[in-house]
Amino acid sequence: MIALLKIDNQKIAEEILHVQLPAYGVEANLMNFHDIPPLHDTVDSILGSEETFYGYWKEGKLAGVISVEENKQHLQICRLVVHPAYFRQGIGKQLVQFIFETYKHIHRFVVSTGEQNVPAIKLYGTFGFKEFNKIEISANIFIICLEKIYS
Repeated sequence: MIALLKIDNQKIAEEILHVQLPAYGVEANLMNFHDIPPLHDTVDSILGSEETFYGYWKEGKLAGVISVEENKQHLQICRLVVHPAYFRQGIGKQLVQFIFETYKHIHRFVVSTGEQNVPAIKLYGTFGFKEFNKIEISANIFIICLEKIYS
C-alpha cells in the first residue's frame, strides 16, 4: 500500500531514514563515492524538508519511499529508496507509477542518480526517462539528470 507520509512526525522521519540510509549506502557502493548528501540526512533534516513524501508499506513495515517537489516547470523526484531487504520486488516501479498517476497534470518529470547506479537508470528508462545532463560532483564521479516529458 502506498500512502502519504506526514513528515512532521518524528517516528515517520525515523522510519524514512531506516529505509533511506541503507538504500543510499548501496548506491554509494555502486558509485564508489560515500559522500552522497542523503547519507547525511538526519531526523531533523527530514522533518524540515519541503518535499512531499509517499511510502510503500509491506506487512506493516515501511519498505520504500519516494519524495517529490513540484514547481511551475516540472516535478522533481527528489529521492526514491527501497530498503535492501525489499529489493527486486517491484516496489520502486510501483512508487514511480504512483507519482505519474498522482501528478497527471505535470508534463515534465525530472530525476537524478549516480551514473553507476544501473538498476535505477534501467528503472527510469522503463518509464521513458532520457538523459539530458551529466554533472561531475567529484573527480570522475558523475550524476546524470533524466527527464520524461509528456506532450
